[in-house]
Amino acid sequence: PPGNLSDCPNGSRWVMDVFNECAQDGRDIASIVLGLVSIFCFAAASFPQFYQACKTGIMDQALSIYFLLGWLGGDLLNLIGSFLADQLPLQVYTAIYYVLADLVMLALYCYYKVKNRSGGFAAPINAAFTFLSLGMVSAVSFLGRGAAVAQDPATFKGRSLLSARVDELGSKPFTRSEIIGFTIGSVSSVLYLCSRLPQIYTNYKRKSTTGVSYSLFALVMLGNSLYGLSVLLKNPEPGQGEGDYVLHHLPWLVGSLGVLSLDVVISFQFLAYRRGRPSTCEERDALLGEQGDS
Repeated sequence: PPGNLSDCPNGSRWVMDVFNECAQDGRDIASIVLGLVSIFCFAAASFPQFYQACKTGIMDQALSIYFLLGWLGGDLLNLIGSFLADQLPLQVYTAIYYVLADLVMLALYCYYKVKNRSGGFAAPINAAFTFLSLGMVSAVSFLGRGAAVAQDPATFKGRSLLSARVDELGSKPFTRSEIIGFTIGSVSSVLYLCSRLPQIYTNYKRKSTTGVSYSLFALVMLGNSLYGLSVLLKNPEPGQGEGDYVLHHLPWLVGSLGVLSLDVVISFQFLAYRRGRPSTCEERDALLGEQGDS
């Protein structure tokens, strides 16, 4: 229950009341603060892209549909894992917000796809079908929550879903709920990683990043960096080694650092394609202007 400091001597009262986590020194406090800032970065990342989409009107050409679907799939699995691991309300609401923001971005993509008529209605229909399929998978997972969480509830720290009691040897055994959460977290990290590859290819194919907001990737890079630091700064539980602690958070650390490295590649693309490739209309106007001068 919130406010119970019996197992956390010298712990911070407000951290225990708000987050139900033990924070006994500066490392723990710094970990929690960095985790909160990373959540804010992830939550605010979508807004620059919303503005850029409305400003340019070419979101369907600038972003890859597989990038959006991969991001949505990763956030959906994150939401499913939050229920399986019996997260605190703050993390549940944050995971729901991530999914809603992804749905708004996907809706904007479909809107401009239909409006610009560049690819017909096939892509929006496929996107809607994929979303419905993911929704069915998530609904089935929610229904099986009661059967899955048969062990002690786990505590969610940042985007990690793993926590359990320390055994006599100083290592934390994986419970059935943890194994499910570990698997979901691993698949979620793979989806986050795979979502960047189509966007990198789309930027390379267009030789332009027009219509894509760099603030989107900058905020995600900052969020992943702060999240990784928040996990690494957190003190292991009493009797748990540093190596075992990292092992229990490995999928999310690998996912964050991997996505960070791919976002660095996209950042270099923004530098390389900052002027963009002239459109067909611009090329045609230039040729007409040259003919008129001659």
